[in-house]
Amino acid sequence: MKEIRTEDAVGHILCHDITQIIKDKKKGVLFKKGHIVQEEDIPALLSVGKEHLFVWEKREGILHENEGAQILYKICAGNNMHGTDVSEGKIEVIADCDGLLKIRRDALMRINSLGEMMIASRHGDFSVKKGDKIAGTRIIPLVIEKEKMDRAEAEAGNEPVFSILPFNAKKTGIVTTGSEVRKGLIKDTFTPVLRDKLAEYPGEVIGQTTPGDDRKQITEDILHFIEMGADMVICSGGMSVDPDDRTPGAIKDTGARIVTYGAPVLPGAMLLLAYYQNGEKTVPVLGLPGCVMYAKRTVFDLILPRLMADDPVKAEEIAALGEGGLCLSCSVCTFPNCGFGK
Repeated sequence: MKEIRTEDAVGHILCHDITQIIKDKKKGVLFKKGHIVQEEDIPALLSVGKEHLFVWEKREGILHENEGAQILYKICAGNNMHGTDVSEGKIEVIADCDGLLKIRRDALMRINSLGEMMIASRHGDFSVKKGDKIAGTRIIPLVIEKEKMDRAEAEAGNEPVFSILPFNAKKTGIVTTGSEVRKGLIKDTFTPVLRDKLAEYPGEVIGQTTPGDDRKQITEDILHFIEMGADMVICSGGMSVDPDDRTPGAIKDTGARIVTYGAPVLPGAMLLLAYYQNGEKTVPVLGLPGCVMYAKRTVFDLILPRLMADDPVKAEEIAALGEGGLCLSCSVCTFPNCGFGK
């Protein structure tokens, strides 16, 4: 750093905070460390007795923290998001629509491993709403070598670290299994829960059937909904390994590709996820265990946002849910602001 006349400081970076004191009115920071002095700042600086300032010398190949934050933002920002104005060397990334946040975790890890820079975000594969804060970016020191930021860009590659997949309006068919429901021996309390959860996303329920425990009929009902144009079919109940639970076999009989039967998540271990290929259209078919009916949050809450954004779910991603897959059933549920699914 160097000491220069205040009048000569335009374009230079302050090395320290400048405090302003007005008797009985104010004592606080007038300009923060890292501020780039502007022409209009000169009178204010002189008014607090600062005839000389300590500033960083601008050198070729050295970037200010604001410039570093802008490069990191450029690395991060994908579709459906924007950045805030740079403030104190930081830019925040904000969602422009409701949707599913996707993160290239390998790229995020590589950049944060470089040192002297950081990108902090919320968890990926969860819903965000328009206006939500997605991430914040900044470099750690006040200035940084340009070559380090060039390396960050190289590590990120050609694709942005973050993207938001908008939710799509989906037509959903519900197949409610169980002879006790079909015969009216018990009230169907499963479907209202499903309707409530689906109502959080765009779309409509196009119908419901109650085939009981007839495996063939369950299969026919699934295929009938797909023929009607359903974008997703949900089968509720009959998902255990008991001999009279026919739903897994019925889903398999449709010819759908089974991604998983079982998930390392509690509640929700007996989840079945499959995809039925109907021409060029891929239709998710789910078998949901009974816990979805009575537990506040389950595996269904972890999978549904991805299905609504047409984000294909892989078997290895289901397996990765094991760490964080235990819902603690807190007396006051704060999901998704908790560890469940993370």
